[in-house]
Amino acid sequence: MSSYSIFLVLFGAYIFFLIATGYYFNRRQKTVRDFLLAGKSAGTFSIGFSAAASWLTAGAMLAVIGFFILLGMGSVWGFVAPNIIALLIIALLVKKIRSIPAMTQPELLEIRYGSFIRTPVAMIIIVVMILFAVADIKGFAMVLQIFYGISNLQAALIVGLSVAVYVTLGGLSAVIASDTVQFLCLSFFVLIFSVLVMGNGAETSSQAISTMVTTTGADWWNPLSIGLPMVLIFSVAIIPGWITEQDPWQKVWAARDSRSARNGMLFGSLLVTLVFGGCAFIALGLRNIYPDIAAAGFPMGMAQAEPALLHFIVSQNYSDIIVALCAVALAAAAMSCADTFAASGASCVARDIYQRLFHPAASMSEMMLVNRLSVLLIIACATIGSFLIDSIIDAIHIATFIASASYFFALMGGMYWKGGTAAGAGASMCTGFLSQCAFVAYDLFNTLPGAPPALEAVHPILMGHGVIVAMAVSGLVYVGVSLVTAPSPTFRLAPFFADEGKVLAAAAPQNNFPEPVFPREMTITERVEEDQIYLRAQVILPRDLTWQSIVNLIPQGFAHWIVFSGQDSIRRCTEAEIQSCVSFTCGETVQKGYLEIEGYGRPVHELKRELARAYDEIMQSAEAPH
Repeated sequence: MSSYSIFLVLFGAYIFFLIATGYYFNRRQKTVRDFLLAGKSAGTFSIGFSAAASWLTAGAMLAVIGFFILLGMGSVWGFVAPNIIALLIIALLVKKIRSIPAMTQPELLEIRYGSFIRTPVAMIIIVVMILFAVADIKGFAMVLQIFYGISNLQAALIVGLSVAVYVTLGGLSAVIASDTVQFLCLSFFVLIFSVLVMGNGAETSSQAISTMVTTTGADWWNPLSIGLPMVLIFSVAIIPGWITEQDPWQKVWAARDSRSARNGMLFGSLLVTLVFGGCAFIALGLRNIYPDIAAAGFPMGMAQAEPALLHFIVSQNYSDIIVALCAVALAAAAMSCADTFAASGASCVARDIYQRLFHPAASMSEMMLVNRLSVLLIIACATIGSFLIDSIIDAIHIATFIASASYFFALMGGMYWKGGTAAGAGASMCTGFLSQCAFVAYDLFNTLPGAPPALEAVHPILMGHGVIVAMAVSGLVYVGVSLVTAPSPTFRLAPFFADEGKVLAAAAPQNNFPEPVFPREMTITERVEEDQIYLRAQVILPRDLTWQSIVNLIPQGFAHWIVFSGQDSIRRCTEAEIQSCVSFTCGETVQKGYLEIEGYGRPVHELKRELARAYDEIMQSAEAPH
């Protein structure tokens, strides 16, 4: 059996495990919430492993090793440190993020500003997710090219089809479960090769480490060797984009409670630190093995530094099985990110574009079909993009910069500043996106191979494809336009600000009507996680009513029922905290819906009473003349 055949057999077994995982979770899903947010049941370790795995792509890992070889610890600000810092900051934002009744960032922005903004944001996020996936495909293609002589197209098909099968089967639940296994594969690979590379050509690993530490220049060890101004520029250019990245927010919403989400992000940052620490040791060893690469410097040596570890593996004449296991481990790293980016991008296509614009009453099966096709589309676009962008790290940076300049201020400003308006958000997004894309296009078409970006040669402030300038323009436009336009209405502010939520809840009728009851045949699903209680009950609509018609009827009789974003769900706003109010969401067909409520520190019987009141009002609306 050839070396490549051994790889295919091992990889096939791994894919079979992932498909089984996807099938298992597929059978447990009843609503879009189950599919897109893993039923909001993920725990600390699941969130932590998934958050880490999602940001440890094979391509990025090879690029980070290349950076360490050429620039030493000062290179951490180009990828490693922003990665860790972003997860830590997201951990601080967990409570605020989870207080908002959304499943995607475009939906969150529609709740805050209005329907006009949802599609543009979804399109931007899809572009960003595709660019992130480009790095995964390029990294895995590099592995297969060096190990087996496989083309980019074949590598993309292997990753894309594999990811599409298990992600579309099990949704985010499958992504989170498989990410744990994928992270363990990658971390074990990094641990083993940090030892092998450091000990290469020396009597013992400890002696090798001692020699390398003493002979490596002091600048290599200095995390500020690139200069404080460059550290600040990198931080401002990268961290905002990664704080507001769609996929970690989706995992925060998927956590069973705020504590699990917060601790998961903290745990994820620790895991990322450990893996990149191993990459630094690998780079230190490779500097000793390939001194010519280190001497070439940055950026001229990057083309040789990125695949240095792969060339080392080939040069050691390991057995075919060992090489195949290395390839599978790196494939797992590529897929752990590709599945996250594909799932996040596909959720925007399915929920924020298809369901929002074309089919508001789309059933669960229809949504899953669109999601499957969207995953394939995203992977196909990423494959095409992998032939247009040469550098792995550049693909990641371009995606990050577009996100930072486009919707950082609209998103974070909307969450923490009441004065932010729909007009300000729209203008900020347009100017930020267009200016950043213009800067990127200028650099891509005017930079010579191996040379610094053209804009950076004009002025250091324009490094990073001009993202600092684009962000400054976006922020100024957001604040300026918001100050001169009409403020947002109360129901738009209520999910984000407690005092506005109290105003909205005060307008709802008092609960002084007779005690409602559920019909005996209705079953309430109950889940208790520490101080959080989650209840769900299925509602079968009368045959003469469809989902969309009942959503239109309910607010006519009960004004405290509000549609915040699209007609796939409606919420009974009787509590100051909107997330704690009863929601009514479309089910598997247009004749089914689900009543859901979350409560923190509230008695179960009280939450059941709220569900019963909501059910009673829905049935009254159904019986009204229409």
